[in-house]
Amino acid sequence: PKTDIVFLKVHKSASSTVMNILFRFGETHNLTFAFPIGGGNQLFYPHPFLARFVQGFSPRSPQRFNILCHHMRFLQPEVEKVVSTSAVYFSILRNPVQLMESSFAYYKGASAFSRARSLEEFLSQPYHYYNSTHHDSHYARNLMAFDFGFNPNGQVSAKRVQLMLKAIEASFDLLLISEYFDESMVLLKEMLCWDLDSIVSFPLNIRDSSTKYPLSDTIMEKIKDWNRLDWEIYIYFNRTFWQRIDRDIGRERMQREVKALRERRAELASPCLQGMGSVAPKDIKDSSLKPLQHGSAKILGYNLKQGLDKETEHMCRRLVTPELQYSSALYKKQFPQKPP
Repeated sequence: PKTDIVFLKVHKSASSTVMNILFRFGETHNLTFAFPIGGGNQLFYPHPFLARFVQGFSPRSPQRFNILCHHMRFLQPEVEKVVSTSAVYFSILRNPVQLMESSFAYYKGASAFSRARSLEEFLSQPYHYYNSTHHDSHYARNLMAFDFGFNPNGQVSAKRVQLMLKAIEASFDLLLISEYFDESMVLLKEMLCWDLDSIVSFPLNIRDSSTKYPLSDTIMEKIKDWNRLDWEIYIYFNRTFWQRIDRDIGRERMQREVKALRERRAELASPCLQGMGSVAPKDIKDSSLKPLQHGSAKILGYNLKQGLDKETEHMCRRLVTPELQYSSALYKKQFPQKPP
């Protein structure tokens, strides 16, 4: 199994669920994480990543970390200073239409969105609300391109798009697609030589459907135009994703693998979860399992079954622990406080 990994955690793209998979694998195998200085969940995002943002990094003794997966704005020469040269690089993409709808709910407080009553209103005259010089403007336009390190306001010429796609392809070994999450996990398992249980997960940081809005065709087209760079990234890597499946796995075997993954997920949900699924934030009984609530989105969580034996409880708890709590626990384990 491969243990040196860079995961570019693209916002609002099922990346918290992927992070849980990496956290569990890293914890099981005693791997080191490249944590932000002082803990926390972002590597000084939205600043481009620098090696010195990582706790324990020193240019004099270049310690390599196994897993780099916290939110960052990608900058490869700096990333290379903190991970081994053999590290596997991957990320996950989402259809920019759904991504923008999700961002609007989640980052409602961002300067570009706060004054618009609805996504339609924002898109009817985006430049009335959007100012590229604001420190949080990236949440409102080409968020994926921004996370990959590109200028989200750059003009969209065919040549520039080609250069951007080639640069992403040169840096990353695999681009997953969140709409095909289970197929993505099978590809990831193949590439990392992991077993099935290492990639099984329950969806984390997902919104209650009551806060999701259906979008008209007109709005969808406006979103694509406004996020043209993201759209180009998504269309291109959605195509290479299926080409890779055909080349490395084949559709029939993929169907079998996805079926096995879903069966295993259901098998784990049965002893672990009360009611077999996610619940609204107000119904989560264990406060340590409550996900961070953000913007106008309602983020769902889980209740564990009562009376589990210690080993099962530990396994189940790791599967449903929200990102911030899990990250903080791993940070304390990796950097234990020395008593005064």
